[in-house]
Amino acid sequence: MKNEENLQEPVPETETAEETELEEMLKEEPAAETAEPEETPAEAEKEAEEKPAKKKKKGKEEEIVEERVYTIPLGKASVRPPKKRAPRAIQLIRAFITKHMKLEIRLEEEEEEGELPKLIISKEVNEKIWDRGIEKPPKKIRVRAAKDSDGNVTIYLAEEK
Repeated sequence: MKNEENLQEPVPETETAEETELEEMLKEEPAAETAEPEETPAEAEKEAEEKPAKKKKKGKEEEIVEERVYTIPLGKASVRPPKKRAPRAIQLIRAFITKHMKLEIRLEEEEEEGELPKLIISKEVNEKIWDRGIEKPPKKIRVRAAKDSDGNVTIYLAEEK
């Protein structure tokens, strides 16, 4: 019986030890929050001035110079063998946009001047082409082509009315 009592006593002690550890952790967290120095209004103004400057430097979103909506016919893709139709539809989209958005294509010799403008097909357009599989791409697709200040063209799926 004494052995049983000894075994049962440590269990409540460990529970209380865990509770005290939790209480200590809770006490430490608010102390850390109050230890942070408060910002003066002058420092807040400086930070506010620095943040927009950083956003301008990043320039992640390019300024759109030109934007057009096209319906691209993809019927020529069905002339290919069944397992090559969806890749052919992507090729047709690239060729159509290159022609209609006047995307400059230079030979390898002339690339020394600068970077070529890029043609970027969005994920939505790609998924729309491949939606029914490799054998059955759509007969036509409606897209929105946006040209930025660098000359890069991005193709998005046009919003349907």
